[in-house]
Amino acid sequence: MSKILEITPSRHVDHRGFFAETYSRKKYLEYGIDIKFVQDNHSVSNQIGTLRGLHCQFPPYPQAKLVRCGRGAIFDVAVDIRKGSPTFGQWKGYELTAKKGNQVYVPIGFVHGFITLQADSEIIYKCSDYYAPKTERSVLWKDPDIGIEWPFTSDPILNKKDADAPLLKDFESPFIYGINS
Repeated sequence: MSKILEITPSRHVDHRGFFAETYSRKKYLEYGIDIKFVQDNHSVSNQIGTLRGLHCQFPPYPQAKLVRCGRGAIFDVAVDIRKGSPTFGQWKGYELTAKKGNQVYVPIGFVHGFITLQADSEIIYKCSDYYAPKTERSVLWKDPDIGIEWPFTSDPILNKKDADAPLLKDFESPFIYGINS
C-alpha cells in the first residue's frame, strides 16, 4: 500500500478502562497494508510545540511507519516525496490522541513528522526497517512550497538537524512513484 491511511482500532471499554488491539497483521492485511514491521519506537516530548521531522530513510533501509499517540496529543504529518507521483509535495495531517486511539500508516516514499499538542506526549510507532542513521534524511518542516498548516503560529521547539533541513526543491528523493515505493 502506498497511500497514507488513518485507522482507529476498536476499544473495549468497561469500568476498569479499555482494551485495544493496536496491531494485528491479519486485520492490517484487510486494510491493504502488507508490511512486515521489525522495530517499535517510543518517543516522549515534554513540551507543547515540540516538532520532530520531517524525516525518512533512504534505500536500502526505507521505512514505512504505523504511528499512534500513547499519551497526550500530536498533529502528525506525512508528505509525498515520490518522483512522478500525482501528489508529490502534498501533505496530509491528522490529530492523533491517546483518548481517541487513532493511528496513521505512513508508507515508504513519504517524509514524516509531528508536533506535540499537549505536554508529555508519547508517540509509539512501528517501522518496517531498522534505524539506519547514515540513510536518514530530512525536509524542512516549514517549506513554503509544501505549505503545511501546523497548528501553532509561533516557532516550535526543534533540534538543529530539523531546523537546518533542506527545502524539498533541494532534496534529491530516491523514491519513484510505482517503482520503489
